[in-house]
Amino acid sequence: MCLAGTHETVRTRVEEEGLPAVSRRRFLLGGASAAAVAVLSRPSVSVALPRRGRKRARDLTHVFREGFPMYVSPPPSRTTATTIPADGFYGQRWEFGEHSGTHMDAPGHFTLGGRLSPDITPKELFVTACVIDISDRAAQNPDAEVTVADLREFERSRGRIPRGAGVFMYSGWESRVNDPDAYRNLGTDGRFHFPGFGLGAVEWLLENRDIACIGVDTLSLDNGPSQTFAVHTTLLGADRYGLENLANLSTIPPRRAEAVVGLVPWEEGSGGPCRVLARW
Repeated sequence: MCLAGTHETVRTRVEEEGLPAVSRRRFLLGGASAAAVAVLSRPSVSVALPRRGRKRARDLTHVFREGFPMYVSPPPSRTTATTIPADGFYGQRWEFGEHSGTHMDAPGHFTLGGRLSPDITPKELFVTACVIDISDRAAQNPDAEVTVADLREFERSRGRIPRGAGVFMYSGWESRVNDPDAYRNLGTDGRFHFPGFGLGAVEWLLENRDIACIGVDTLSLDNGPSQTFAVHTTLLGADRYGLENLANLSTIPPRRAEAVVGLVPWEEGSGGPCRVLARW
């Protein structure tokens, strides 16, 4: 038998030191006797418990740099404003358009009176990332689009796209980002050719899944040859936002990662450069 008060003493030490709990039933059956002796005999010091799995993180943002490929605006440029030898501190002066690098398109980018950068709420900037992989199709057809069939196939294999999700297209196009001509892929028809979302897929997401945003690893939410920008007008017109020029989407889980969109609240911004991070 156990000495009077032993179970209560062990329970107290368990609570204080974070040890695995021992039920009274197990204690009385004798399975916990050895544990009780160990708890009572050891000095009162911190106990090394099994370590839980550490979360992993990935940056979904391209380095903001001079010469980054742009849809229409001049690429970002920079000059050295101050140096440590001359001024005691180092700093740069940048010139860039709002839609440079990895960036957000806020609703007001295409919608008159739509919300601008400071209006995007913190809650909207935390999303479950759902990555739709169309890289095989995009390798054969640079004008490939995310379709409703892609979304349904994703849900068959990965589960339902949750409310407030960020649905991101992975096309593999980021491999071209260091070559502006290849990234823009201007054709003889005078149009760009790169993948994007199809209008039907965006309408389906808005009507059936109440998403927070979509994102692409290309220059535009619409695919390159689009002249109507129907995806932009539909998504932003529904008061959602878009992310363009995402990176490293192939390195995060298709469904488990949580992403945070680090948008600077640019004054009167139609969007703007941001840092997008994923954790799972």
